[in-house]
Order: sequence, then C-alpha cells, then structure tokens
Amino acid sequence: MGKNDTQIINGDADYDELLKRVGDVLAKGRDSIAVAVKSAIVRSYWEIGQYIIEYEQKGHAKAEYGSDLLNRLAHDLTERYGKGFSRSNVVYIRKLYLVYPKSQTLSDQLSFSHYIELLKLDDELERSFYEKECETEHWGVRELKRQMKSMLFHRIALSSDKNEVLRLAREGQIIEKPEDIFAGQRAA
Repeated sequence: MGKNDTQIINGDADYDELLKRVGDVLAKGRDSIAVAVKSAIVRSYWEIGQYIIEYEQKGHAKAEYGSDLLNRLAHDLTERYGKGFSRSNVVYIRKLYLVYPKSQTLSDQLSFSHYIELLKLDDELERSFYEKECETEHWGVRELKRQMKSMLFHRIALSSDKNEVLRLAREGQIIEKPEDIFAGQRAA
C-alpha cells in the first residue's frame, strides 16, 4: 500500500461512509439470517408436532393415552440429532401444533423459546395478547417472561387506563406486591 492510499484511508470522510454502509449491509444480512433460522426452527418443530399428533391418533379423533411415545421419541431424537430434544421440548413441540393448528398463524418474529413461554398459557386471549406485544415491542424471551410474571395482561384487563398500564410496562414497572398490579390505575 502506498503513501497516498494510507492517507486516503485514514482521513477520508468518504471512506468512513463506505465503511458505515458496508457495516449496515452486514448487520442487515445477519439479522435476516437470524430471522430465517428462527422461523425455520419454529416451522420445523410445528411440522414435527403434526407428525407426532398424526402418529398418536392413527386416524382417530383422539390419541391413546398412557403411551410412552414422548419419552421414547425424546431419547431417540437426542441420540440421533443431539441436544434440544428433551422430553419437555418434545412435549412443547407437540403442543405447538395443537395450539397453532394452522402454520400460517405462527409469527416469523418469534423464536421457539418465545413459543415455549406462550404455550404455558391456557387462555387463548392472553396468549394472543403476549404474542402481539412480542411482535410489536420486539420483546426478547426474558422480557416476555418478565411481562408475564408482572401480569401485564391482567393489569390491562382490570385497568380503566390501558395506555397508562402499557406505558408503565414499557418503562419496566416491577410487581413486588399485589397492590402493585393496580399501580397503573392509581397513577392516572
């Protein structure tokens, strides 16, 4: 590299702009890859859940209970494909299909870890609420757990000022005692 090349690289605003643009393209590409991988995992697990249900039901409307299928499947999948197929994960993979019977209803923005937390909720409306908040607010799994633990859905349902409760949630209000659930109502 010649003297002029070094001079251009070290003090050139155009070069800084080039470096920024290249960095932006790389960041965007990496984000796209991460979204594609998350989506592929969720869709694959949904399809595996479908196969499990079909196998369990063998053409009948309901499955036979008491089978050791999930234990056996978890063991064999782990042996063949490595980590990620504990019995509890296989249970959630199965449940993913049961709760979301149409794969089109799955969000490309959520990871399987998000879905594990959402699948812990029995109430469809509550689950849908947290799913939408994850998408809108770009919550990670840790934030989703925090908001679920703080009973955000229930606070909003009980509140006369739903926007205030959402604002407090975004600011990170923590529930430490039962009275804190109603903090959004008193603040208004």
